[in-house]
Amino acid sequence: MMKKIKKRLIFIGGFISLILGIIGLVIPILPTTPFLLLASAAFAKSSERFNNWLLNNKILGAYIKNYREGKGLPLKIKAITLSLLWITIIISIIFLMHLFWVQVVLICIAIVVSIHIILIKPKI
Repeated sequence: MMKKIKKRLIFIGGFISLILGIIGLVIPILPTTPFLLLASAAFAKSSERFNNWLLNNKILGAYIKNYREGKGLPLKIKAITLSLLWITIIISIIFLMHLFWVQVVLICIAIVVSIHIILIKPKI
């Protein structure tokens, strides 16, 4: 009984990670690849069917495959990601966040994420 509950909780965690990874495709503040890797690890322990679906998915599977194979990120994707990241942060600061400390936190997050993206080796 406890094994089934544990398996279900791991599956739910994987599903939540999958959703966050998908959201990360359009909202650059959320990192896509780590959430997809976490989802794959959770599905590997809880649902072989979902794990196979994720790994063989045309869009999402590529993130996991490229990461596991040590491949880099195409320069075009880096440029798009960085652009979307900074556009999102600037719009958030100007129109949504009026608390100075939140603005500072958003800029710090954007800087750290930008450095991470820049340091990922470019895919040739």
